[in-house]
Amino acid sequence: MGDLVNLERALEVGSRVGGHLVTGHVDGVGMVTEVERFGETSRIRIRVPGELSRYLIEKGSVAVEGVSLTVNELKGDEFRVDIIPYTAQNTTLSLLRVGDEVNVEVDIIGKYIERFLKRPKGLDEEFLREHGFL
Repeated sequence: MGDLVNLERALEVGSRVGGHLVTGHVDGVGMVTEVERFGETSRIRIRVPGELSRYLIEKGSVAVEGVSLTVNELKGDEFRVDIIPYTAQNTTLSLLRVGDEVNVEVDIIGKYIERFLKRPKGLDEEFLREHGFL
């Protein structure tokens, strides 16, 4: 209790989409491994479990503590995000320190693509032949 959280109004149907698509569903927990500050901006490096890192791509989107960000660097199970002054001033991300655990939501589009590619093959000539119908 008493923790600060990031809240944003939900997108209304018919509204212009001007950023990343995030759902607000936490996929896992990451750990802050590095924080670099440069005046009003900062770079934050976060390690995530391997099952989440496969959904991350450079210049793709990720939500950290509910804040939609761009993955600016990806190395193994770690990614880096850059925090601009507006984001630092209007979210809790400027409070993060090395060792902090953070909620992470990976790109939903990547999850849909993976699921689509893993779908079982449908009924085709090969299936019919394998099962004695041809």
